[in-house]
Amino acid sequence: MDLKCIATAVLFPIQIVYYILKASVCLLLPSKRRDLSSEVVLITGGGRGIGRHLAKEFAKQGAKKVILWGRTEKCLKQTCEEISLTGTECHYFICDVANREEVYQQAMVVREKVGDVTILVNNAAVVHGKSLMDSDDDALLKSQHINTLGQFWTTKAFLPRMLELQNGHVVCINSILSLSSIPGAIDYCTSKAASYAFMESLTLGLLDCPGVGCTTMLPFHTNTEMFQGMRVRFPQLFPPLKPETVAQKTVDAVRSNTAFVYLPWSMHALVILKSFLPQFALEEIHRFSGSYTCMDTFKGRT
Repeated sequence: MDLKCIATAVLFPIQIVYYILKASVCLLLPSKRRDLSSEVVLITGGGRGIGRHLAKEFAKQGAKKVILWGRTEKCLKQTCEEISLTGTECHYFICDVANREEVYQQAMVVREKVGDVTILVNNAAVVHGKSLMDSDDDALLKSQHINTLGQFWTTKAFLPRMLELQNGHVVCINSILSLSSIPGAIDYCTSKAASYAFMESLTLGLLDCPGVGCTTMLPFHTNTEMFQGMRVRFPQLFPPLKPETVAQKTVDAVRSNTAFVYLPWSMHALVILKSFLPQFALEEIHRFSGSYTCMDTFKGRT
């Protein structure tokens, strides 16, 4: 082993400690926040649920333009009108993110009619809330195409221009279920785990790209119609998040260029416990928390 390798091995733990201390200091100090006044924000699944609140929050915090993508025109139009009444320019387009060609085509239309997208929010998602053997094959495919592959197509459509402009941000509204699955939503948990890996890889890949960043939101159960009927055993201890809260935290994370956000903060403990507890202990925690039966009364979006 030469001297260079020895020096690298000695310095590595010192560098790790340095970066941990640096990150801790950055958490305590106020960070420079991104000005949204020149940003064009596109939100998939922007007609309802968290997407609707994201559109309102970006508009509230000064985004120049807001663009909504989705499959239901009635919801998109209603949300678009609400945003426009606040004085923010807003547009909507019918687009199914599961359809690769439609995504690429609509991305060209957006560029021509509205301009370059500088903040992409991948929010569109579906959940069927069934076990593997009770799930329809087409429904399983639909979850993967919308929740996971849709992000590939939208990011490929808009990221190249962000890199050219050296100005952009890719956001993923993920879920804590990507890191801690439950039995009754195998389609959703699988797709979100893949989505998390996608964002983790993308975030690392963009580290040396000036002006372009990523944010992955990992919220606990959020009180929207998509998860209507889901039952939490201890709602006083772990109350469902409000979609407005998720939207506010998301915009704040974009403005502060935060890569990963757990909601609520206590979800960090869940991730830490999973890293060292034996499997049987995790199974008992799942039984105690009621995650085995939390989807028994699931109804989903009507």
